Amino acid sequence: MTSVKTIPSISVRYARTGRTARSNALGMRPMQERAWEKRGEQYLLIKSPPASGKSRALMFITLDKLANQGLRQAVIVVPEKTIGASFADVPLKRFGFWADWSVQPRWDLCSAPGTDGGKVRALKAFLDSDDRVLVCTHATFRFAMDQFGVEAFDDRLIAVDEFHHASANPDNKLGTHVGQLMARDKSHIVAMTGSYFRGDAEPVLMPEDEERFQTVTYTYYEQLNGYEHLKQLDIGYFFYTGSYADDILKVLDPSDKTIIHIPSVNSRESTKDKIREVEHILEKLGEWQGADPETGFQLVRTTEGRVLRIADLVDDNPARRDRVAAALRDPRVNDDRDHVDIIVALGMAKEGFDWIWCDHALTVGYRSSLTEIVQIIGRATRDAPGKAQARFTNLIAEPDASEEAVTEAVNDTLKAIAASLLMEQVLAPRFNFTAKTDASGPIEGLDYGETGYDAERCNVGVDPDTGEVTVEIKGLAAPKSEAAARVCREDLNEVITAFMQDRVTVERGLFDAELVPAELTQVRMGKIIKEKFPELDADDQEAVREHAVAALNLTQKAKETASELREGGRAEAEWGAGNTALIDGVRRYVTDVRQLDIDLIDRINPFGEAYAILAKAMNEESLRQVKAVITAKKVRITPDEARELARRALKFKQERGRLPSVTASDPWERRMAEGVAVLRRMAAEASDV
Repeated sequence: MTSVKTIPSISVRYARTGRTARSNALGMRPMQERAWEKRGEQYLLIKSPPASGKSRALMFITLDKLANQGLRQAVIVVPEKTIGASFADVPLKRFGFWADWSVQPRWDLCSAPGTDGGKVRALKAFLDSDDRVLVCTHATFRFAMDQFGVEAFDDRLIAVDEFHHASANPDNKLGTHVGQLMARDKSHIVAMTGSYFRGDAEPVLMPEDEERFQTVTYTYYEQLNGYEHLKQLDIGYFFYTGSYADDILKVLDPSDKTIIHIPSVNSRESTKDKIREVEHILEKLGEWQGADPETGFQLVRTTEGRVLRIADLVDDNPARRDRVAAALRDPRVNDDRDHVDIIVALGMAKEGFDWIWCDHALTVGYRSSLTEIVQIIGRATRDAPGKAQARFTNLIAEPDASEEAVTEAVNDTLKAIAASLLMEQVLAPRFNFTAKTDASGPIEGLDYGETGYDAERCNVGVDPDTGEVTVEIKGLAAPKSEAAARVCREDLNEVITAFMQDRVTVERGLFDAELVPAELTQVRMGKIIKEKFPELDADDQEAVREHAVAALNLTQKAKETASELREGGRAEAEWGAGNTALIDGVRRYVTDVRQLDIDLIDRINPFGEAYAILAKAMNEESLRQVKAVITAKKVRITPDEARELARRALKFKQERGRLPSVTASDPWERRMAEGVAVLRRMAAEASDV
């Protein structure tokens, strides 16, 4: 059996403040209280991690809109029937609120039997009634909109759970219907999502619609930092050769409560026999003892004598699979840690699946959707007594010898690394950036560390309540318009996602030995900003670019600095215990460079540390093959890149009184000069035609 290699890309520790679980006088936890403060908004977007209480927040807001804001009814829309259970009756008065949450059984269409056609008719009956709340699936709502028209939902609240299912793509019906509701402007919309980006890189809303939403953001860092029990979250990528089932026990600890997602039958990791794969996993775990007659769980005795209770959701037999699924909905799943030990699934047990005892989410094969990765990780990040550590593992096949397979494997590997870097952004504290000027001073309420605020240098301030980090950067461009300010405040991860999904960017960042980092941070990122936000003027596009690059590169440098301090043998208490390690890494890096400026940040390769980890994790032959594949398709400066380099060269001339030189010692200056030369050559060739 081959030794499995690992990319231990993320390990984040949290303070366990208990703040997440604390409720105010109305029974609201911190995220719910934050959403409640914006309950009067017509269009509200709630971005918050799994288990943060989005469903309860919607209950509070809905009851207020029905009682105090003049709305007639509320339609709660969820992606699948099982998630409808999140909106079951809750005695909110018991916890301090002024009303209870109740849905009449006939209007819980997620639990009602029958076809979509019958449920659409039921929805129409609800709209014609005096009752207040209905719960249905996205599909039922889409069919109803098509059949009854947008005007049927006037003066009503439409609450869309798992809003990332919507898209501005014209082919996306849910996104189209949301756009129609906003165009008519006679309904209220509350949209909720636990994902911070879309896996398909399409916007959920058109920019002009998105600007009309007020956003409530509650970060993963806030959520996990405020837990009572969970202290550490690890995310790792493991490489294997041959069949994954042969090596799975090298990353699967039978003592951990684990959800295993086996690969799609269409993926290269699949053996094309999903049933046999599950059987192989069971065989590796121990000796089969039969099935539990009540739950349908498979019983497997390990070599240590422990009997594992394994839920098989891959089974093609509908009766057996439905019995297992029903057993997993039993309240004992969350009340009794020993009710089930391992869940094996393919397309199930992801979005909306709640098993608080899950220690380990183990996924075989690369997942193309970043949203899906976030949802899977969310299965392991519930807080539970005795659960101090959780982890997500992605088991990925190493490249093999054939050229076609190598190319496919290389693409998967690069995407996995990109997903790792994106998850670092999601799990990190939220960054706020301000320009360092002579007028800069301390912001009230921020902690500037032991030495306090220093007017002579750039400073790092931390909000002790939210964990937000405010960093001063010399020369940083500030957004001028509210639209650009909103992007810098709310959507930098969306920008970074687009950057990380750009294949050329990832390839060059990892494997181009001649790369000048500014080609990525200025040229490639600049191009992405222009395409993503064409409505912003050039100055605002540059401000967004600088803020996004700062967020990405400071997270990388902070992690690198914290790692160096740890590996240098410094005591944990000395360099930052637990949750403060990343923040201390930011502070240490900013202190070491003395004056943090945007030019310095632009000269950091965002993929530098990722390559160093990859070189340790992958065997030498596989890494050589990856390099060969990338090098073989290296391209010269494109016309678009030449124009962007020439634009940067013009700015260089305005600042220094001369154009960049092709013989300069600075590689970025040489690259700008090459861009100007390419542009001149293109112009000359065009004039000769």
